[in-house]
Amino acid sequence: MAPGRIDSVGEVSDSQKPTVYLLDEFHPVANEHARTIFDAVFPNDPRYENWRGKAEYLLIKGSTLTAEDVKSCLKLKALGKQGVGIDKIDAEACKERDIKIFNTPGVNAQTVAETVLTLTMAVAREVGRVTAIQSRGDVIPKSKCSGLIISEKSIGIVGMGNIGQRVAKIFQGGLGCNIIAYDPFLPKDAWADISHQRGETLEDLLKVSDVVTLHVPLIPQTQGLISYPELSIMKSNAIVINTARGGIINEEDLERGLKDGLIWGAGLDCHEQEPPTKERYGGLWDIGRVVSTPHVGAATSQTQMETAMAAMDCLLDYIRTTTN
Repeated sequence: MAPGRIDSVGEVSDSQKPTVYLLDEFHPVANEHARTIFDAVFPNDPRYENWRGKAEYLLIKGSTLTAEDVKSCLKLKALGKQGVGIDKIDAEACKERDIKIFNTPGVNAQTVAETVLTLTMAVAREVGRVTAIQSRGDVIPKSKCSGLIISEKSIGIVGMGNIGQRVAKIFQGGLGCNIIAYDPFLPKDAWADISHQRGETLEDLLKVSDVVTLHVPLIPQTQGLISYPELSIMKSNAIVINTARGGIINEEDLERGLKDGLIWGAGLDCHEQEPPTKERYGGLWDIGRVVSTPHVGAATSQTQMETAMAAMDCLLDYIRTTTN
C-alpha cells in the first residue's frame, strides 16, 4: 500500500497515523493494538533514540518521567499511562506545560479488589506462616494453627473510589460484612447504592474496623497515613491491607506495631521498596502474620491487556479531538 493511502479494508498507513513513542513493553495484544492505531515506536526501534527531542505523544506503563525529562520533551503534548497511579510521572511539570496525562482509573478495579480479598483471607488464616514452615520441611499440626473469621465483620475502606466500591461489594455481597467508608473528598451521598456507614474521621474508622484496606494515592497528605499512633487505636485482632502504594503505611511502625501486638496482621501488595526483598523485609515477614506480594494487584493477563489498551484508546481519542 502506498504511503498516505487507505487500503480496501480501511487500514490507514503509518504515514497517516500519529507517531507515539512507547517507553515500556505492554501486553502483546496491546502492542499489536498500538501498531494498528499508531505509528508506534518501541524501545527496539532505531527511531526510538532521542525520543525526548521528537515525541509529541508517549505511552507509559512503569517508566519514570522526571521533571528533567518533561523539560527535554519540547514537543510533548500528551501521554497515556497504563493504570491509575501517576506517582512516577512529574505531574506538576506536565501541568506547567499543559501536557495532558490520561490514566485508566476503574479498569483494574475488580482485579485489585480481588487481591484485597486474597490478602485478607491469607493473613486471617496465617497462610504465609504455615506455608513457610512447611516449605522448610517441617510439619505443622492443625492444633498449632490459628485464624480469624471475616464473615459479618466490619471492613473499613479508606478511599471510596472505583476500587473501594468493588471491595465493598465483594465483602458485603459474599461475606455479609459491614462496610465503613472514609473519604473526606467525596460528597455525603457517595455510594448511595451500597449500604455503608460513613466514618467522619480516619480515627472513627480505625477504632471499629476488623479489616482496614487502603485505596488512596500516595501524596504528601497520605505519606505515613497509617503509623504507630493509628495502629495503636485499632483492634488487637485487626488486619491492615495495602494494595495502593508503598509509603502510605509506615513500614517501620508496622513492624513494631505487629511485634507489640497492636494488630493481628497485614497484607501488603505495595512496599516502599519494590519488589520487596528479604534483606529489607525479613524482620516483618518473620512475624508470621504478614503476607507480601510484589505489587501484583493488576497483574493478570486480562487486566494488563485491558488497561494498556484503555490508555492507548484514551490517547487516540485526545489526538483525534485536537487534530481534527
